[in-house]
Amino acid sequence: MQKLGMGQAVNQALKEEMHRDPNVFIAGEGVGVSIHVNPMFPTHGLLEEFGPGRVKDTPVSEAAIAGLAVGAAETGLRPVVEIMFNPFFTLASDMIVNHAAKLRYLSGGKSSFPLVVRIKSGAGFGAGCQHSHNLEAWAAHCPGLKVVMPATAADAKGLLKSAIRDDNPVIFIEHMGLYFAPMPVPEQDYLTPLGQADIKRPGQDLTVVTWSGMLGVAMGAAEKLSQEGIEMEIVDLRTLTPLDRKTILASVEKTGRLIVLHEATRTGGFAGEIAAVVMEEGFRYLKAPLRRVTGPDIPVPASPPLEKFYIPDQNDLIQAAREIL
Repeated sequence: MQKLGMGQAVNQALKEEMHRDPNVFIAGEGVGVSIHVNPMFPTHGLLEEFGPGRVKDTPVSEAAIAGLAVGAAETGLRPVVEIMFNPFFTLASDMIVNHAAKLRYLSGGKSSFPLVVRIKSGAGFGAGCQHSHNLEAWAAHCPGLKVVMPATAADAKGLLKSAIRDDNPVIFIEHMGLYFAPMPVPEQDYLTPLGQADIKRPGQDLTVVTWSGMLGVAMGAAEKLSQEGIEMEIVDLRTLTPLDRKTILASVEKTGRLIVLHEATRTGGFAGEIAAVVMEEGFRYLKAPLRRVTGPDIPVPASPPLEKFYIPDQNDLIQAAREIL
């Protein structure tokens, strides 16, 4: 095993796939020369290794970046394009939602449209509401898109390699707070399948379903509750669509209690979809009402104390756990 931040793990995945397949190329704002001078960032060094023909800095236009990806995918290339912040997904949404997500369906399944849209996400950097809002539920609501949100460096590498090889458009959302924390990553070449959740911590008292940057919050809260004799089972979704219903329901059947934890705002958040699945398919397993622990329904503040209040923390999760127990 090697110790890498998520940004470095993504970098390794990109390198390996670009060496494996000459049709893979990268494009986005500053992916080559201006932004990723930090070796912890995902596209560091790729311009020097692969050249400007395969690592393309683009104008500051998310719509153009997404349009480039759709057109390239139609010609048989495998573009991996970057949207710098999650809220900027809205600027690219016409090409992604109305074209990338629909073209394979409109072709009657005769054509494939392999493209990956990498998006940085997450609050905690004082970047304000226009840069920090998590919109994964928007992408998951669009048929034809796969939505991936890794919580560990190892998963990020394996999932990104699978996403690049997939013949469908994949939205790959990376939490910036995970770029710099060293985590174990296998040294060998490997793939992590899309659509499979992972039990990051087994337990029998209650289930916590989470993803992306909130996994660390869940693991920390579970450690504290374990000292009181309460064992939380933590399910890391890894992929929102396709959703691994089987793993969620099996965990809830075992524990009888469910909390869904995510950083995004509460109303319309993906926790509501998970709650609906459990109520429709696993209501008989529940011993207590399920709970959501999420960000509040406000724009993400830029003020550090207010932003800290906005992001769900261990205390929020522990309080919810005690209430349903």
